[in-house]
Amino acid sequence: MNSPEIRQTFLDFFQSKKHVIVPSAPMVVKNDPTLMFTNAGMNQFKDIFLGDAPAFAQRAADTQKCLRVSGKHNDLEEVGHDTYHHTMFEMLGNWSFGDYFKKEAIEWAWELLVDVYKIDPAHMYATYFEGSAADSIEKDQEAYDLWSKFLPQDHILPGNKKDNFWEMGETGPCGPCSEIHVDLRSDEEKAVLPGRELVNASHPQVIEIWNLVFMQFNRKANGTLELLPAQHVDTGMGFERLCMVLQGKKSNYDTDVFQSTISKIGDLCGKRYGQDEKQDIAMRVIADHLRAISFSIADGQLPANVKAGYVIRRILRRAVRYGYTFLGFTDPFLCRLVPTLVDKMGQAFPELKAQQTLIEKVIYEEEASFLRTLETGIRLLDSIVDKVQKQGKTEIEGKQVFELYDTFGFPFDLTELMAREKGMTVDEKGFEEALQEQKARSRNAATVEAGDWVMVKDIDEVKFVGYDTLSCEANIVKYRIVRIKGKEQYQVVIDQTPFYGESGGQQGDSGVLKSVHETIVVYTSVKENNLTILLVDKLPEAPQAIFQAQVDAEKRTATANNHTATHLLHLALREVLGTHVEQKGSLVTSESLRFDFSHFQKVSAEELRKVEVIANRLIRANTPLQEHRAMPIADAQKLGAMALFGEKYGDKVRVIQYGESVEFCGGTHVPATGQIGSCVILSESAISAGVRRIEATTGVNAEKHYYEQEDLVHAIKGLYNNTPNLLLAVEKSLLEIAELKKRLEKANLEKALSIKDKLLAESVLVDGVRLVKYTQKDSGATELLKQVAFMVKSEKGEVVFVGGACEDGKPSLTLGLSDAMVAKGLDAGKIIREAAKLIQGGGGGQAGYATAGGKIESGIAPAMEQMLEQIFQK
Repeated sequence: MNSPEIRQTFLDFFQSKKHVIVPSAPMVVKNDPTLMFTNAGMNQFKDIFLGDAPAFAQRAADTQKCLRVSGKHNDLEEVGHDTYHHTMFEMLGNWSFGDYFKKEAIEWAWELLVDVYKIDPAHMYATYFEGSAADSIEKDQEAYDLWSKFLPQDHILPGNKKDNFWEMGETGPCGPCSEIHVDLRSDEEKAVLPGRELVNASHPQVIEIWNLVFMQFNRKANGTLELLPAQHVDTGMGFERLCMVLQGKKSNYDTDVFQSTISKIGDLCGKRYGQDEKQDIAMRVIADHLRAISFSIADGQLPANVKAGYVIRRILRRAVRYGYTFLGFTDPFLCRLVPTLVDKMGQAFPELKAQQTLIEKVIYEEEASFLRTLETGIRLLDSIVDKVQKQGKTEIEGKQVFELYDTFGFPFDLTELMAREKGMTVDEKGFEEALQEQKARSRNAATVEAGDWVMVKDIDEVKFVGYDTLSCEANIVKYRIVRIKGKEQYQVVIDQTPFYGESGGQQGDSGVLKSVHETIVVYTSVKENNLTILLVDKLPEAPQAIFQAQVDAEKRTATANNHTATHLLHLALREVLGTHVEQKGSLVTSESLRFDFSHFQKVSAEELRKVEVIANRLIRANTPLQEHRAMPIADAQKLGAMALFGEKYGDKVRVIQYGESVEFCGGTHVPATGQIGSCVILSESAISAGVRRIEATTGVNAEKHYYEQEDLVHAIKGLYNNTPNLLLAVEKSLLEIAELKKRLEKANLEKALSIKDKLLAESVLVDGVRLVKYTQKDSGATELLKQVAFMVKSEKGEVVFVGGACEDGKPSLTLGLSDAMVAKGLDAGKIIREAAKLIQGGGGGQAGYATAGGKIESGIAPAMEQMLEQIFQK
């Protein structure tokens, strides 16, 4: 079977077992503070396992895009170096939500692997949980007995808590699991050492392909376990590993999943896979990382300097660095591999094809930028090596290596490689210590300690009523204390809530909870796995009381104005710029809105004005809202509703329509567009390759903006004696200023010439070199010093100009060397850097001219003397 056939066979098999086949969730996670990326197939069903939402079906199956590069599941450094680790991978899975359990899960796994995929059972091993005295759990005898129907006793192995007890996190659903391993070694190797000795021993040919998790317990914050009210099955099978087994390969990278990309890499660099180990590793790294980067961008996550965006940028840079170091790529190349990836995976994941142009452009810009960074890093490393060698040392300090890595993104192994080429070593231990210190700081900054929920009322699901009302009666369901960076935060969940939890780019509602006993302030509302949580100022004193939940109406109205305006701006942008415009993100608050969209060049002022005019025309039309709740997604698509890439939609969706504007959206909106009042665009900018950002505001804040602009114009008019033609007056003023600048420059030039002539006349000869010294202390001193220095150093023969100035209390140094002095090997930049320490500053420049700034005026004279000492070696 080829890889598409293998994938489809899995889905068809479980569909025949009455499983609902669901699409993959986006790889980039939203509304879950514990995850940046989907790292397991069960993530999209987390709220079902947690009991925060009812199951949409009793059985489900899918293939899920996953990414593991940070936190507990960190495979990044192994990727490319071994045959089976990946950053982005597909997880084939089947689930039971309170329906079947161990018997069916094990029997169907056997049926699929042996009867359908035809894997030889003689090569298979199964593990079961051996039990845990610490948790008072007996061994999983049921799983052992079930496997005994299919496998001999020596192929059924006990596993410890690390390998055979699965947990969602520090707290939450968990349970024993049963892994299925396959031994791919030759018969000769198997005769020497049986496969059971190598299960879970990280052997590249004795690998786990499927994990069957039996969720039976809930792990509480105090570490104890309690039985779940319903038992679930959660399985995950590595698609790439399955392809390796079924295609008779020894490496995932030898399967058709990766070979087309690896072949294309070879074509681009003129090298063949399989001829050199280091080059092979580089090709594997690139082929793997290309998938992670491309799928992340398709799901709406652009490379950035923080959080999920930083992870993607790090993966991309790792791929570029391997291509640069081992395959000779000095120009962007990852972007040229995207079409090959789309050809391979675009049918199973159509978002790749739809977003191909954006993916290519974003990757190109990131590559070009990092290649420039590499060049900068190489120059810095050369400078460090030069200093270390002059000190008579052969090792570069770990702290310096870490600074290159942390500040400039210069990888450790590239530093090590380049140092080795120059006969030097690097302090790896020091680097690791600095790296671990940084990781510890990051962990401490992100530490969240969540206490157990205190349950008050048992309900099936929290109902959101905020589309229809801003106030309702409510009962507290549960509450807890959460500590973030050592500070306590109080969280409450109510059974029906008018509060909109932050999601879809829209800020959460605030307001109050009132009972006869107390008033609790709601600072904001957030969503965690589709559960609306209220962040409040205190814990309830009488949690059993009936509360009145009241949303801050003024803030909600302003937020709804801005959210609806994003829809109108989206429509207007597509009308003005073209239908390639698609939403790439948004942020909606009560104050303003931010709208990110795909477009490959700056939006001109004329185009922005057209967009604003269209948006305000749509507002004045007072078009009423047509809201379609729980609409079948097929009907929504027929209606022309625009879906956002990177969002997960169910079978039923909410559609918001204002005339021709039709979008999938869960946010809050105005009953008719006229309520918005007006919309004003505040700015337009680029946030990455192919993605632009508009910032705007509406309603009262738009009025404030207009008034501020009007006040500004009146103030400027006042400066021009309230002239009736302000533009003409400003133009006249600018012409006068330009003329005055010319006169001033001429006067300064004449002054500089006069000073130069005077200085040359008073200059002295030192060892045959004409020495000119000059200090100045008044307004314009720094610029005057520069002019004089250039004039003096341009004189024929061996000439040195040493100067110091102080302007507005800020000292500066200037050093000019004639061409003849530079030819003798002198470097003004190096000389001035040393001298700048005496004014507590720094500087640099070219060999013939350099400047430095500092803090200590009294250091000017000693610094000038030190420069002369370096020049004349006194």
